Order: sequence, then C-alpha cells, then structure tokens
Amino acid sequence: MRILQVITLSELGGAQSVVINLANKLCENHEVIVAAGEGDGKMFDGLSLKVTTERVPSLMRRLSPINELKAMLQLKKIYRKYHPDIIHLHSSKAGILGRIAFPKSKIVYTVHGFDSIRIAYRKFLPLEKILQYQCAYIVGVSRYDERNLLDEGINQNVSVVYNGIFKPKELDADPFKDFKGYKGKVLCIARLSPQKNTKLFIDVARLLPEYAFIWIGNQSLPNFDYPKNVYFIGNIQGAGSYAKYADVFMLPSNYEGLPMVIIEALSNGTPVVASDVGGISELLDCDNGYALKNEAGIMAEKIKEIITLPTQKKEAMFRHCVSTYENQFTVDKMVNGYLNIYEKIVNR
Repeated sequence: MRILQVITLSELGGAQSVVINLANKLCENHEVIVAAGEGDGKMFDGLSLKVTTERVPSLMRRLSPINELKAMLQLKKIYRKYHPDIIHLHSSKAGILGRIAFPKSKIVYTVHGFDSIRIAYRKFLPLEKILQYQCAYIVGVSRYDERNLLDEGINQNVSVVYNGIFKPKELDADPFKDFKGYKGKVLCIARLSPQKNTKLFIDVARLLPEYAFIWIGNQSLPNFDYPKNVYFIGNIQGAGSYAKYADVFMLPSNYEGLPMVIIEALSNGTPVVASDVGGISELLDCDNGYALKNEAGIMAEKIKEIITLPTQKKEAMFRHCVSTYENQFTVDKMVNGYLNIYEKIVNR
C-alpha cells in the first residue's frame, strides 16, 4: 500500500509521536509519505529514511482563510504526485482541510483527543458533524473519545485504536542524580499551557515539600511563584527515558486524549498519578497508578502512598506497569489496529 499521513504541526508532540511510530513501522512493508505544516520540523527528524516527507507551508493551526485555501491546494498537489491508497489525517485542522481536499473513500481521520474539540473548541463541532461523511473511518484513541463522538452525533464508521509506543531508550546515567535531599522524585513531561494545568502540579508540590517535583517541556519559566522543590528544566529530546528515574509520573491535565507520556512512564515501570480526564482511566487501574479528581489533596495523598510503599509492593507495581504497556500499548498493536482499517478500505 501507498499510505499518506498528514498532520497539522511538524513540531514534536503526542499526535506527532503517533505519526512517527506509525510511519516508521509501516514503512517496513509499505510506501509511506508524511506531510506536515508549520513548526520547527523536529517531527521529520524522528522519521525513518525510508519515509518520504512533504512540507505543507500553508497548513497552520491558526485560522486564516487565505492560508487554508493555499493549504488545500498544496494537499491536492501532494495527492496528484503520489496517488496514495490510504490518506490518514491527524489533528483537527488537517482533518478538516484534508476531508475537503482528498477523496473521501480513502480517508482515515484520527481524533487525538475529542475533548479538544468538544470542550475547548466547540465552535468547530458543527463542522465536524458535517465532515464525518467525508471520510471512510473516524478513529478515536480511547473508548472515552468513542462514547463522546457518538453522543455528539458523530457516528459514521467510528472505531478505536489505542496509541502505541516503542519503549524509550535507556539512559547511561540517572539524570536526576543532582536532586539531592529529597525523599522522592515526581516527574511531569508536558508543555506549559492551560490544558496541562501547571498550577495543580505546583499546588501538589506545596503539600509535599519532601519530594522534588520536576517538569520537563517548558519553553520558558512560568510567570508565577512556585516553591523551591519545583524545578522547570526545559525541553529535552527523548524525555520519555527520564520517567524510569522518577518515583511517580504525574499528569495534571484539564483534558486529554490518550497521553503518550503516560504510556512511556508505564513502559519504564513508573507508577502514574494523573487527572481522570479523556482516556486516562483506560490506562490506569490502581495497580499501576491512579486516575483522580483534579484536587491537590487527593493527588498528594496518592503520590505519597506510592512513594512510601514497601519494597515488595513497589516491585509488584513496577511489574504491572510494564505488563500494561506490553499487553496493550505497543507500536505493533497500534499498527495492526490501523492496518485492519486500511485493508477494509483498499479491499472494498
């Protein structure tokens, strides 16, 4: 098969990680083209040399009728160049423009967290309802997304494929060895944004001054006060490998799809304390971590409970984290899920 993957931004992020993993596995047996728009292009750096890449200069997140028209023309040009058997769209802007530009019979559209539309950008919901008829399949990354898509009247060939990852590479040394004097380390990997709820992370840290709270992914320091046990250490390539060296991974989001960073933490054997939003409760089952209400006291209690567990129980939790990843969230499982959908399209 010749498969075209299209995503709005070329910078690194959760949805881009899905595209990288999917493309790098699919290119072993298929011809794969990845097209992306604005951003620093770091997503392209993660792709195999077997994957063909295309820039879509006018494909941008912000609204601009002129750029959107240009982007659709650029997408049509890419289609004429490759004539793919499958067109797989990722993220809402690429999903909207791609469903207008491409033949609907070839399109798979993955919604990487429907709450971003259903809650944060609800004004686009009527357009999503119309465009559901302009693709062969719509894919949610969690059962939670599937339920909400159906509840909102988006019910045309909706499927679920869980995100999958390659286990992050091991580091040569503990990157947190200089964080001395603390009884434990709590890690969050996320950008600084209202979605990721940095304030809750800080509120929990205030309740647990004996633990270091480390945030990876900030482009700059936050413009508000935070206690001395909180550390913002910037963007780090391959940050998923750092989870192995934390006692707890924390993700205090306001909304999510199926977060790749939680899957990375589980693959490293690191228990998770996270907000009960999106598909997070489908990842965590109390034996590998907790999906909780967004309250500092509740999260602080569970973090302390995990860090102070007896060694035998910690080891059992570690094993369960790893088995959750291996049984449900590998790249092979994700790729097989999408291949089943692709084959239904080409065999029609």
